[in-house]
Amino acid sequence: MKLSEHKDLKKEILALPVKEKDKLLLRLVAKDKVLTEHLHFLLLEDESNLRDRVAFIKNEISETLTELNTTPKTSAKDALLILRKLTKQINHFYKVTKADVEELELKLMLFKMSPMAFRYKVYSLTKNHEQLLASYVVKSMQVLLRKFEKLHDDLQFDLKEEMNDVLAKIYESYISKTAINLGLPKQVG
Repeated sequence: MKLSEHKDLKKEILALPVKEKDKLLLRLVAKDKVLTEHLHFLLLEDESNLRDRVAFIKNEISETLTELNTTPKTSAKDALLILRKLTKQINHFYKVTKADVEELELKLMLFKMSPMAFRYKVYSLTKNHEQLLASYVVKSMQVLLRKFEKLHDDLQFDLKEEMNDVLAKIYESYISKTAINLGLPKQVG
């Protein structure tokens, strides 16, 4: 049941005494971990905490992908698993902080550092991991491009070079076929 579908319920909630609303709010917040973290961030943290969170995730990306890039028998399957794990961490960061620019910076760093060429294949009768990775990267970049286009022009200017670096990396790898098929641009204007 959505609150927007029940206008009378919304009016009645707003008419509740403050003490009763507070009690209900605390019960609702306790049921949702992400909402609790978001409220903690909004009410108790400041700009330095945001920088700390970003630095922590950048460090995590750097360490994980450096290890992946130096592992001799890295495959597309390994890269896909790690990219999904790190993307999940960035998505959680965004749900808590609602920091658009930082989310874009982190995801651009993630794809810029991730391997897109592999000497070894994981043979599977059911899955082509190279194709799964290619689709994942291209579709993720399409989402990033939509978010990039919604940013203010000054912020777009700041991120344009990194966005074009990642797009160039994609088009220099085997992922280019998937990028062309799914209509990913070669660069942003």
